[in-house]
Amino acid sequence: MKLIFIQTGGTIDKEYPHTTKGWAFEFGAPATIRILEKLNPSFKYEIVTACQKDSLEITDDDRTNLAKLINKYPERKFIVTHGTDTMIETAKFLEAHVKNKLIVITGAMLPERFYTSDAPIQLGTAIATANLIDTGVYIAMHGIVKRASDINRNLETGQYY
Repeated sequence: MKLIFIQTGGTIDKEYPHTTKGWAFEFGAPATIRILEKLNPSFKYEIVTACQKDSLEITDDDRTNLAKLINKYPERKFIVTHGTDTMIETAKFLEAHVKNKLIVITGAMLPERFYTSDAPIQLGTAIATANLIDTGVYIAMHGIVKRASDINRNLETGQYY
């Protein structure tokens, strides 16, 4: 099995500003690179970037480009790192535009660069899901995995259920 990891941005990939007197987070190399280096995985993978945006800035054009990117690959299993605010919308969009592949969308509540980040466990859950499920679009967050059509989010706590 070869997994394709696709970066779209979101909190998981945010980094401290690289400019003097900068205050806003920036996007850099995919957090997946650093997490997989620690994992030393026993599977083949590729990491690509579709975009680097806060999920509130992701548009249907971005989602269309993401679907096209996934559909062009012969591989069947994908993990998309995404911001948490609109991952459900992206998951539902992909469910309608990508068939016969597995897509697991995950992200983090804190940037991977923070030592208290949940990014490694979220990505680990997505990897486990990719090893156990064959097709469909899923979200892996907060210790649960659900189909795009079955997942919800508590906007007060931020947790998915």
